[in-house]
Parts: sequence; structure tokens; C-alpha cells
Amino acid sequence: MEMPEPDRVQDVMPRLLTYNVHRCVGVDRKLDVGRIAAVIAEHEPDVVCLQELDVGRARTGHVHQAQTIAERLAMTFHFHAAMQVESEQYGDAILTLRPERLIKSGPLPTVRGVPGLEPRGALWVEIDFDGQPLNVINTHLGLVPREQRLQAAALIGDGWLGHPDCKGATLLTGDFNATSVTRPYQALASKLADCQRTLKLKPSVKTFPSSFPAIRIDHCFTSPEVVVTRVTAPFSPLARMASDHLPLVVDFELRT
Repeated sequence: MEMPEPDRVQDVMPRLLTYNVHRCVGVDRKLDVGRIAAVIAEHEPDVVCLQELDVGRARTGHVHQAQTIAERLAMTFHFHAAMQVESEQYGDAILTLRPERLIKSGPLPTVRGVPGLEPRGALWVEIDFDGQPLNVINTHLGLVPREQRLQAAALIGDGWLGHPDCKGATLLTGDFNATSVTRPYQALASKLADCQRTLKLKPSVKTFPSSFPAIRIDHCFTSPEVVVTRVTAPFSPLARMASDHLPLVVDFELRT
């Protein structure tokens, strides 16, 4: 009688970097897209998830920031405009060195009647790691707890993580504007594992504010097929200056 083979971990050790780039304006108030690209390049990620990108906006020189960063890193990219006013856009992107295909991009629910709330969205790309697909979902949740709860519920619902096509290795990441004691975080952690808790990191890796990181609001959640091996938040002088967030870097392997 043949015994079943144990789960094997592929000989693939990818790296993901998720980063709120604050429209490429640093804590010194200087707009510098190249500086953001340099922070990312230092860590040689396979997959990059970016939040708070400007595209064609007057305030940042009408630059397509997602495209410019992707070109500097020799990566392909997909951009989702969570907000659009005429030709000006603002949103999130996924960049990668690997073969990929866009699965979905779209809005997340919001709360009506609260002034100043920005539209929010999510972006889902399937990335190929030597024949094994990885679902990567990048998002940026709102600031009000009530809208965060709606948005987290949508992400775990049948439009995103609960979608029939979202099976196998899956990774949800971004700026959630929510710490680990909040209900939106707990809803997401009920569906996927927080990579920092998987590694039992103490103290936890914090990313905000970049000059003195004291809060953990940038997260990475993973399915059982994703084996996280390391989580860091680079604290170089360049990273501390380039944005008001530090990047969160996650090393992982894929289980077959």
C-alpha cells in the first residue's frame, strides 16, 4: 500500500513588499517617485503592492506614478483607481517580475453621509511562480471603523476571498488602517492567517509612522499554502524619509 506523499514546499522563495507610498511625497514634503522606487529596489521583491498612488494629478506633476515605478523596477503592473475626478486618479497597484494576469479590480463599500471619506477599492492579480499560481489581493481600507467593517466583510465575501476562483495559495495585503484589536482586522484574520502572528513575532513589526514606527496597520494575511518565513520593516534613512509609512517585507514559500 502506497503512503500519500507529505506536503512539499516548492523550491521557490518569493518576496512580497507592501508599501503605502503617500503619493510619493516624503516626510520632508518632497515629491520624489525615484526615491520610492529606490526603497523598493533595495529589497529585490518579486511582488510589490502599493497604496496611495497618484496618476495624472496636478498636485504631483501629472505623472503616472504606478507606471513610472514599474518601469524603474522593470516590472509589469496593474493599477486600480479607487478615486477618479475627470482625468485625475488615485489608487493602488500591484507590480511583479513574474507572469501575471488581472483577475479583478473594483470598489469597496463606503458609508454615506460622512464628509471627507475617500472611495476605497481592491485589486486582485494571479501571479505565476514556476507553474504554481498565487492570488494576490491589494487594498487600502478607510479611516472610519464603520466603513472598515463593511469593507472587511466585502473582502471576505463572495466577491473576493470567497469567490470560487480564489482558491489555493492566496495573499491579502495592504494598508488596513486598523490594528489587531479591531473588528475589521479580526474579521479578516478569521479567514486568513496574519503572517506576523503565524511567526509569533514579539515585538510585532510596525510600519507607521515611518520616523518612529509605533502602530501596526499594514498587514499581510495568507492562506495555508503560503508558508511565511520572515517579516521585516526596513528602517534605513531612505525608507524613513521617502513616505510616512515604512514598507512591510514578507518572505514566503509556496506549499504544493
